[in-house]
Amino acid sequence: GRDLLMAVDLSGSMEEQDFQLNGEWVDRLTALKSVPTDFIDRRVGDRVGLILFGREAYLQAQLTFDRATVSTPLVVSVVGLPGKETAIGDSIGLAIRTLEDAGVEQGRRVLLLLTDGANTAGAVEPLKAAELAAQRKMVIYTIGIGADSLTVRSLFGLREINPSADLDEETLTAIAETTGGRYFRARDTAEFAEIYKILDELEPAESDERGFRPITELFYWPLGAAVLLALAAALVGFAATRWQWSRAALDRWQGGLNHG
Repeated sequence: GRDLLMAVDLSGSMEEQDFQLNGEWVDRLTALKSVPTDFIDRRVGDRVGLILFGREAYLQAQLTFDRATVSTPLVVSVVGLPGKETAIGDSIGLAIRTLEDAGVEQGRRVLLLLTDGANTAGAVEPLKAAELAAQRKMVIYTIGIGADSLTVRSLFGLREINPSADLDEETLTAIAETTGGRYFRARDTAEFAEIYKILDELEPAESDERGFRPITELFYWPLGAAVLLALAAALVGFAATRWQWSRAALDRWQGGLNHG
């Protein structure tokens, strides 16, 4: 197993509705939530934790084997809860501190960072945080969220825009490469699902192998012997008691004769 943290961006730009889910346009956070719970459920043998960040970064779920306690706060999270800005560097710094506080020196340490923007807040520069993470043997996989193009209606008719113009792919790529990870781009929900499949291959969960050992129950032999011994002891005790009673009765009868 490994220690695996997910850091999810809840900044204001995650409200952009450039994803389709079941035929409807939804915001980026809703699309993000549609897949990770299955990924988390598959992390058998891993300790999983959750960081939510915007202007501030918060540890929402401590590292735990109870994967439901990680999925639930992610599902109920809302855009803007930790602030409208994006503190990518601080979220990495919090992940480093969380993994160090876990006190496990051995084992693989992984951070999955999901964001749709660039670092606009916080005290730690993302690349500096990535260097510190690399020194502590932490691997970071980064996922850039957002469509490449979107058709919008304006006063001059329909026009194409790039809703992901603020996505800092260069920095996200550098963060991943510095730590030995990899950068992914999620432009739609299908790419989200494919990314998690690749992550399952890159960071395989513990296999659920089950062994089979034929069982021959032998307990009834010593149990039967114990029952027989107990029965024999009871019979011997009963016989000894009857013999004592009979001897006492015989002694009384003989005493009566002698007296007569």
